[in-house]
Amino acid sequence: MILFPPAKVNLGLRILAKRPDAFHEIESIMAEIPFCDILELNEAEQDAFVQTGITFPPDGQLNLCEKAVAILRKHASFPPVQIHLRKQIPVGAGLGGGSADASYTLVGLNDLFNLGFSIQQLIDFAAQLGSDCAFFIEGGLQLATGRGEQLTKLQPLSLKKWLVLCNPGIHVSTAAAYAKVVPKQDGPSILESIQKNGIRALVNDFELSVFEQFPEISKLKSNLIEAGAYYAAMSGSGSSVFALFDEQPILPDSVIRCLIHQGECIF
Repeated sequence: MILFPPAKVNLGLRILAKRPDAFHEIESIMAEIPFCDILELNEAEQDAFVQTGITFPPDGQLNLCEKAVAILRKHASFPPVQIHLRKQIPVGAGLGGGSADASYTLVGLNDLFNLGFSIQQLIDFAAQLGSDCAFFIEGGLQLATGRGEQLTKLQPLSLKKWLVLCNPGIHVSTAAAYAKVVPKQDGPSILESIQKNGIRALVNDFELSVFEQFPEISKLKSNLIEAGAYYAAMSGSGSSVFALFDEQPILPDSVIRCLIHQGECIF
């Protein structure tokens, strides 16, 4: 079985409060985009995990895909599985690639071995793996609240745009990014902002502190806007920046050096 776990971008991201469990209350619109990893799942004689494409030194921890297998095995019996992950979505880039890989492992194994778990059960399993994971069970366009695991499906925004996605090759620690943000609950919600003023009104609360630490990410966003972007923002806690254009743009070299994906996208 071959699956294509997609990346996501955050159309606005508000950080509202620090929670007693050390997580943060957030509000964001998560949007699936057509930029994917490749995940192959096969029945095998013993469990095995192989990663190609983008690789990084082992840290002694299980990959999220392996953790997904372990969670399912707590609730169902199924044969050993070989997982081959072709990693194309940059790691630590605010694009949710690892979360998508884990969630698609849950969905894929459920189908491969006819385990019979419902969508809601898979969402619950995914939420145990990470705050972004639950989104990828159904993907599309969803409002994320709580720590990111409380999801509400949204009607399409009817934005048919040319998407440019860039990554400057900088790893931004999510924990460090949260540590430098001052939560604020005042102001309109993300949905109110879109309804009143359109997508241009959205903000990502991580940008102020991340841009201060990594001015090259701020410069990348500025370069996209100067190239004619309808909307540009950092995704999640960074470091990726995406932009929406009315049509395919002519991009400056400073943007092309960081370009990892572009193409038509409908939200």
